[in-house]
Amino acid sequence: MSLEGQLLDRKSLRAVTGKSADWDELAKDCVAFANATGGRLLIGIEDGEDSPPAHQRIAADLPDTVRRKLVERTVNVAVLPQVCTAGNGGQYLELRIPRALTVASTTGGRYFLRVADQSKPVTGDNVMRLAAERSALPWETQTNLSIQAGDADLAKCDKLVQALRASDRVKPSVKEKSGDELLAHYQLTRDGRLTNLGILCVGRQAHRAQLTTAPVIQFIKYDEHGQKVNKLVWDDHTLNPIELIEAVWNEVPDFRERYELPDGLYRQNVPAFDEVVVRELLVNALVHRPYTQRGDIFLNLHPDSLEVVNPGPLPLGVTPQNVLHATVRRNEHLARLFHDLKLMEREGSGFDKIFEVLLSQGRPAPELIETHDRVQVTVRRRILKPEVIDFIAKADQTYQLTQRERIALGLLAQHDALTARELATSLELPSVEALQPWLRRLLDWHLVQSVGRTQATRYFVDPGLLRSLNFTGETTLKRIEPHRLAALVLEDLRRYPKSAISDIHRRVGGEIHPKQVKRALEELIERGDVRFEGDKRWRRYWAVS
Repeated sequence: MSLEGQLLDRKSLRAVTGKSADWDELAKDCVAFANATGGRLLIGIEDGEDSPPAHQRIAADLPDTVRRKLVERTVNVAVLPQVCTAGNGGQYLELRIPRALTVASTTGGRYFLRVADQSKPVTGDNVMRLAAERSALPWETQTNLSIQAGDADLAKCDKLVQALRASDRVKPSVKEKSGDELLAHYQLTRDGRLTNLGILCVGRQAHRAQLTTAPVIQFIKYDEHGQKVNKLVWDDHTLNPIELIEAVWNEVPDFRERYELPDGLYRQNVPAFDEVVVRELLVNALVHRPYTQRGDIFLNLHPDSLEVVNPGPLPLGVTPQNVLHATVRRNEHLARLFHDLKLMEREGSGFDKIFEVLLSQGRPAPELIETHDRVQVTVRRRILKPEVIDFIAKADQTYQLTQRERIALGLLAQHDALTARELATSLELPSVEALQPWLRRLLDWHLVQSVGRTQATRYFVDPGLLRSLNFTGETTLKRIEPHRLAALVLEDLRRYPKSAISDIHRRVGGEIHPKQVKRALEELIERGDVRFEGDKRWRRYWAVS
């Protein structure tokens, strides 16, 4: 079975049977799927399980009951129930929810959207955005320019067809189609005419110019005083989006710059801007932009950073706080084409890749800013910790890390220590409990160590491993274990009785968090090793002889 996510969710059979049936919750999920790209609900499979109980049977009248209950509670939602039998013989109910042609809602007037593995409410002005983005016929498949398929650019058609047939992501049955059938399969043609997507990818220059929203890219280089020193523009519409990516990467000379790092590191040459990062930024800008809105894509190169500015807000359901986990696709057919051409990962992992590459090169994570009319992503040129490159490369070579593990390890390698809450915030996770898949194996392998408990847990890269890889770094007390800190506080009070907590903190180590010192004092008081007099800021502590 597939994992729960953008297109799939599982529910217990109790959700639709007996007194525990929650029809409103089920209606909410159906509305969310219908407003996204459709999906499936598997009823009768518990969370965390791959199959229903082997003895489970679905009542004959349950599919009709589910359909009737959901029709009563939703608007513009189609539900297609079907009883299925799993490999172990147990039965479950599969609900297929197609993408709604117009905006779907509950009968109570509530709107939801599927984002990653959650059904998120849509409120306020976002309802209008949802309606605007949910036209019955998406922009990609419209043929209002009435350009015949035979007027397409034959060279671009042949090149695209050859690339699709050479891709291992395209099914053999699709590769067997003729050139015209392939164009229709990928929604580039419809009823003998080029769709907007077809004009964008295989149309002639004049046709692409008629779209008015065909992408234009401007590269502008600034010096340290903010003055423009170079400008390149791709605005004549001779190139389709696929060719634009190649042109920008090959024609901007600044992307060829590299850093020469000192000897002894695993990698001695690091690019000023990694090709993977630049290409992913361009792909995201071209695939996820709203093609119903005008505006150029800007690449602003500053001495210390590269900014990629795209017109329009993020797709509905995606925010700067959840971009690592959301998988909403604004232009479904363009995303599918780019995926099959191996230009992107369709399930929204492009931004994850940017995080992974930057952090593994000792650079800060990308910075994402969204306003009402644009999205800006900033990546830094400067390498904060060159030694991280060697560390991540050798750790990956030894343990074959997953992408999540490389991101988490890269973050921790750049900091002395991070609390569970700080790390969860950096990884855009909803709670500290969600850190486990990112850290479990790193902790088991002792690549990462931890001190403390619950949200006060502090994670850091194993010092022994850092020493074995010849890492350099300042000695810090941020990672001191609680029992060692308590012993340090007790020794300080023996030397300086009648001390305030601020004085104790200053003497034992200002880099230690004040709450850690307070917890150490509370532990010593509970053990009877320390006593105090006074209250609040007038409180003073003594060591018990």
